[in-house]
Amino acid sequence: MSDGTADIGSDIALGLGPAREQAGAGGEASVRDYVALLKPRVMTLVVFSGLAGLMVAPGALHPLLAAVAVLCIAIGAGAAGAINMWYDRDIDAVMSRTRSRPIPQGRVEPAEALGFGVVLSLFSVMLMGLAVNWTAAALLALANLFYVFVYTVWLKRRTPHNIVIGGAAGAFPPLIGWAAVTGSLAVAPLVLFLIVFLWTPPHFWALALYRTGDYARAGVPMLPVVAGAEATRRQMLLYTLVLLPLAPLPALLGVAGAVYAGVALLLGLLFVACALAVLRNRDPKAPKRMFGFSILYLFLLFAALIVDRAPGLLPELAPGLALLGGWAA
Repeated sequence: MSDGTADIGSDIALGLGPAREQAGAGGEASVRDYVALLKPRVMTLVVFSGLAGLMVAPGALHPLLAAVAVLCIAIGAGAAGAINMWYDRDIDAVMSRTRSRPIPQGRVEPAEALGFGVVLSLFSVMLMGLAVNWTAAALLALANLFYVFVYTVWLKRRTPHNIVIGGAAGAFPPLIGWAAVTGSLAVAPLVLFLIVFLWTPPHFWALALYRTGDYARAGVPMLPVVAGAEATRRQMLLYTLVLLPLAPLPALLGVAGAVYAGVALLLGLLFVACALAVLRNRDPKAPKRMFGFSILYLFLLFAALIVDRAPGLLPELAPGLALLGGWAA
């Protein structure tokens, strides 16, 4: 990345901007505003992937402790989202996608959002450690610290590789779920980590392609802003091709069966087809369609993993999974 590109993000990152000064000028906060700080749609997929890690782990966890573990993952993810909104309130104010968030609209004071996020983050880690185990708690803490300090503070405004490296934060939940049951790590949850890690760049670059103007105005050096749309399309295809043989690997490791392997292969081929459509088709709606499918891809992949591990859950979970998929999309 050129020096000029680095300056794009650092000007805003260091100045904190007038939008941050004006963030508290609006009305009073409601419960809905504090829920919005938790980024509930993002949290949905995070929690679901953590549940999948918990379900496929060998051994057993008391249902109450399993519920506590999933709750801690949800609270921790939401807390990191609130801190992210606090730090990014200046760029959120100039992006059409985010300007209606509670802090730019002045409904939540920046200091309140920061305190809210920090308290929830500490609570989730302590509860996970005391109720479940400290390995899972340490991984949850690491995920939050990585998202806040590595992605939000360090990478997001400085490099087009922000999503490539920073996406690791969102890949932790399967590791946390596995560790909640076993108290340790293994190859299988690391593969689940890699699946989410490799899924993240094409997912976010698809969003960035049809929101390039937003990111350019905010000074965020997303890949389409820095390298252009063509290079971004090629990178998206490359990641989906690498993901294609990786996603079925849990079946070979014995944590899933033929149903999961078949679903993973089919979804992978469809994901590659979406990337090819974006590469070949200059229709501005193609990236938006790929972004929508990418959410469905990850949701269905982990749903297949859960169902394959516990097929008796399918009739009970089907209505809830359909609702969850619609909310995440």
